[in-house]
Amino acid sequence: MNLVYGVQDRPKFSETIVFALQQLLAILAATIAVPSIVGNGMSQSAALFGAGVGTIVYLLFTRFKSPVFLGSSFAFLGSMFAAFAGAASLQVGYAGLLIGAAMAGLVYVVIALVVKAIGVGWISRLMPPVVIGPTVAIIGLSLAGNAIGDALYGAEFLDGVYVMETQGWVSLICALVTLCTVIFCSVRGKKMMKLVPFIIGIVAGYIVAAIFTLIGNASGNDAMKVIDFSAFSDMKWVPEFTFVEAFRGFKDVDAKYLATIAVAYVPVAFVVFAEHIADHKNLSTIIGKDLLETPGLHRTLLGDGIGSIAGAFFGGCPNTTYGESVGCVAITGNASVITILTTAILAIVASFFGPFVTLLSTIPNCVMGGVCITLYGFIAVSGFKMLQPVDLNDNRNLFTASVILIAGIGGMALKIGAVTLTAVSCALLLGIVVNVLFNRPEKKQ
Repeated sequence: MNLVYGVQDRPKFSETIVFALQQLLAILAATIAVPSIVGNGMSQSAALFGAGVGTIVYLLFTRFKSPVFLGSSFAFLGSMFAAFAGAASLQVGYAGLLIGAAMAGLVYVVIALVVKAIGVGWISRLMPPVVIGPTVAIIGLSLAGNAIGDALYGAEFLDGVYVMETQGWVSLICALVTLCTVIFCSVRGKKMMKLVPFIIGIVAGYIVAAIFTLIGNASGNDAMKVIDFSAFSDMKWVPEFTFVEAFRGFKDVDAKYLATIAVAYVPVAFVVFAEHIADHKNLSTIIGKDLLETPGLHRTLLGDGIGSIAGAFFGGCPNTTYGESVGCVAITGNASVITILTTAILAIVASFFGPFVTLLSTIPNCVMGGVCITLYGFIAVSGFKMLQPVDLNDNRNLFTASVILIAGIGGMALKIGAVTLTAVSCALLLGIVVNVLFNRPEKKQ
């Protein structure tokens, strides 16, 4: 695509700050959602700090050649629950978070060393466009339900349809205002508007949501109160870092607990590895440079692995590449790695400013749903664009792409013992198998 700012371009300082804020808004909801879901006293601010540190580590390993932001990984949710469930105390659970993240990060390091030794040619053979394209599309499509669920937040989902009542209608209106504002700015906007459509869209949606909330407060109609301003009453100024509690629990970690952590974290690292490749292939298509070649898959893996360990040290959450960030790059045409670095620094600084983090956390689900419809949609479309050079009249290609799409959209997620294979991972593995078995080049007679 035509980029407004390439990877090595440097926007003006004032513009960079605004672009970084937009990236932060794009990744914020998911990054702070993970500690909220896991609970056990985990800090949202610490997770944001860890994401910023992890991203800087990634940028250092990739020599500032890959515009990727790392945030809290949903893939490790089950692993984090297991760390607390098998712990003798809360402090041991926090220690388990750090040990698990270290184990998962080391898996990436080992794979990176293998890739460094044998190259990435096998990746292209194992995952050609007919495999990686539909897989990238599935990453976006698998998140579609989340986007729509947020956009219709409060509406009851019954028998496959959303039953619309007051709160559902309010959420839908806020989501549509956000969505239409983002689209208008991207399509009709001039200069700066095209580069910051998400900020403008979120502000527009937030204003509408605030109006509904004020009306709800005045009328006593709770269904119209879509913004929870009570979050400011429990505001914390300083992040509660994971390592503070973890260091108190290391002395009580035993061999049995270590085995529990290894089983919970290590297999998931291999699953996330597949998504790591898909995200970088997708971004490579957007920026017009193969990131698996330059800076190299071994460097992106090391950055992701070590960055994940660093992020967990502070926030408890292993990090991963964020599709929301990739989608933001695609829609705005801003691939400047300086923007990503500034976003990471902004995340670290913001984590110490309670009112800012709290304000961002009050952005309603419905507003973020309107944004995510575009972000996840762009990820899906990027995957389909990878299929353009593929001959789908050839049944070998047609079947390979078909099984990936159906397995992914159909939700073929499998739980095998303590390991959960996501629908994306299952679809990718199935596609690789079909491609290897049936899509070999025909021998010349």
